[in-house]
Amino acid sequence: MSTAGPRVLVVEDEPQMMRFLRTTLTSQGFGVVEAETGQAGVEAAAFHNPDVILLDLMLPDIDGLEVIRRVREWSRTPIVVISARGREEDKIAALDLGADDYVTKPFGAGELFARIRVSLRHSAGA
Repeated sequence: MSTAGPRVLVVEDEPQMMRFLRTTLTSQGFGVVEAETGQAGVEAAAFHNPDVILLDLMLPDIDGLEVIRRVREWSRTPIVVISARGREEDKIAALDLGADDYVTKPFGAGELFARIRVSLRHSAGA
């Protein structure tokens, strides 16, 4: 885990995507906590108290929607879904369960940073 600026928990099981997110986020001054499974993501959210969570929906153990459900039982930390699932139903389900935003893969780093900044602004104002 790096400990720079705002802390981002990345819940992602694809090694290439995790590497891209780690490199991109740390280059912009974010601290990064990594989890490769949904259960590890829920535990990391509780233990590390991140400023924002980037969450893939397709995880090897529990679905990302279940991760949102579990985290929302006790936390208001902003959750930005990053998923290859681009169907409207998936987006609606994630947002209705408590995700704050939804980005469909592939995405650009600039768009992701903008969405993270929005989530951080909204949580700071809450």
